[in-house]
Amino acid sequence: MIDIVMPQMGESIVEGTLTKWLKKQGEHVERDEPLFEISTDKVDTEIPSPAAGVLSEVLVAEGKTVAISTVVGKIDEGAGNGAAAKPAAAAVPIVAAPVPAAAPVATPAPASKPAAEIDQPEGPLSPLVRKMAREYNIDLKQVKGTGAGGRITKQDLESYMSAQGARTMAQATPPPAAVPSPAPVAAPVQPKAPAPASAPAAAHRARVEPMSTMRQSIAKHMIISQQTSAHVTTVHRVDMTKVAKMRDKHKAEFQKQNGFSLTFLPFVTRAAVEAIRAFPILNASIQDTNILYHQDINIGIAVALENGLIVPVIREADGMNVTGLQRAIVDLSGRARSRQLRPDEVQGGTFSITNFGSFGSVFATPMINQPQVAILGVGMVEKIPVVVDDAIAIRSQCYLALTFDHRLIDGALADQFTAKAKQVLENWSEEL
Repeated sequence: MIDIVMPQMGESIVEGTLTKWLKKQGEHVERDEPLFEISTDKVDTEIPSPAAGVLSEVLVAEGKTVAISTVVGKIDEGAGNGAAAKPAAAAVPIVAAPVPAAAPVATPAPASKPAAEIDQPEGPLSPLVRKMAREYNIDLKQVKGTGAGGRITKQDLESYMSAQGARTMAQATPPPAAVPSPAPVAAPVQPKAPAPASAPAAAHRARVEPMSTMRQSIAKHMIISQQTSAHVTTVHRVDMTKVAKMRDKHKAEFQKQNGFSLTFLPFVTRAAVEAIRAFPILNASIQDTNILYHQDINIGIAVALENGLIVPVIREADGMNVTGLQRAIVDLSGRARSRQLRPDEVQGGTFSITNFGSFGSVFATPMINQPQVAILGVGMVEKIPVVVDDAIAIRSQCYLALTFDHRLIDGALADQFTAKAKQVLENWSEEL
């Protein structure tokens, strides 16, 4: 038997949440084949199988958070594909406690619990499904499971509650004593009392969904950043016409040679690097009462995911041209969305850039990524009429929004930094 353990995904990581098993108990798995998904406060990723064989035991259910090095399952190296059918019956005891069907009948206590918790022949139940069934008093025998092997998922419960009325089910046990509210004295203008009775019921309708590990981490980090840094944002408008013409000139050939598009982001990143060279304090961090100047320029690029945000890092970005930066951005963002990032690829950033313009935003006030002291936001590049030499012209424009930590960076310095990036972009001359 080979133990499957919760890996340590970085020096500061002490636990992880097993979010999904990619193989069912009893199924054959090849060595290095994705076996389960985990989520930590740094990164979500797939964990490969340590050996080839049959997943003989699943010891940690989906959604459970455990310490690193915890054994989450076992692989039987000696079992062949034919052994997959036999362990299937043993899958139920991993999540549901007693194996025999007669055991729940013998215990008198379950009378106070929903029948769904003990009479579930359709497969194992996750802790979240059990919790929702208890809260809303749902008989899981009435819910059709769409998961593997007929397993009931959270989405199945939500669909069932939408059809039945979640609040009606949650209040089914006690008689509706709260419904007949006394006629309010403060409503002489509306003599019809029955009408408001439906309004409070509608106001109480809600769907409860626990935060993912990533969302909890984002929430924690945002609060820490707000409480740590003195956030101030300065916004500069930049004429991107020269960059736009350079991009239009080369983008077809660039796509053909590299297999990916040329965007505005690597140009802005290149300009930010030049601004950092001129004002290195924006590449620093605060350590107690000291200023820690980082020798390397490691640029974090914010990447939007379906369930949150992650900031992979381009290391030694000052040694790359526009093509190298675009290649790094495409590689990191692609692997971030497919959960293939390594923990060290989301650590060690010294300055961050967020491109909210890709979603149509003109400008915003981004939050500093701790322990950094500044983040540069890039707005949408759009053609607008502007005054040039007392004449109206159509120019490609965008806004750069620099949020900086006023504990270390003064407004004048922040404006000088952004003006330097603006100067590089407006006078672009570097070839690809």
